[in-house]
Amino acid sequence: MSNRPSRLLLAAAAADAFAALLHLACIVLGPPAYRWLGAGERMAQMAARGDAYPTLVTVVIAGVLLVWALYALSGAGLIRRLPLTRLVLALVAAVYLLRAGAAAVLQPYFPGNSATFWWVSSGVCLLFGLLHALGLRERWHVLRSKAAAR
Repeated sequence: MSNRPSRLLLAAAAADAFAALLHLACIVLGPPAYRWLGAGERMAQMAARGDAYPTLVTVVIAGVLLVWALYALSGAGLIRRLPLTRLVLALVAAVYLLRAGAAAVLQPYFPGNSATFWWVSSGVCLLFGLLHALGLRERWHVLRSKAAAR
């Protein structure tokens, strides 16, 4: 049982943080960034009109991704142990992996997104989910011990 930091969870944290920054870039760069990242024409048009909705949704998503990055850093052993680290990392991995496999189910609800968007975003979610899942598996026993919580 190794207590060294998990490279997989460090990569997961970096991926989560990068995704959060990409989302925040939409707010700064405006409608073209919303379109390029696949938010759909409706979101881009709302952003162009100055509606608060796209900004609010984007900030919430970025915030969630940053929290996930912190949990990945915690699970990796780089920062102090956060509450329910194993459970949260398992849920994060599950969310990413479910999203990766749910493109066909989600597609009808987002008709403005291209097939390229669905393939690329599903691939990215699969990669992020695997990083979290495999990193958690690697550190499972370390994260279970009481000493790791200190």
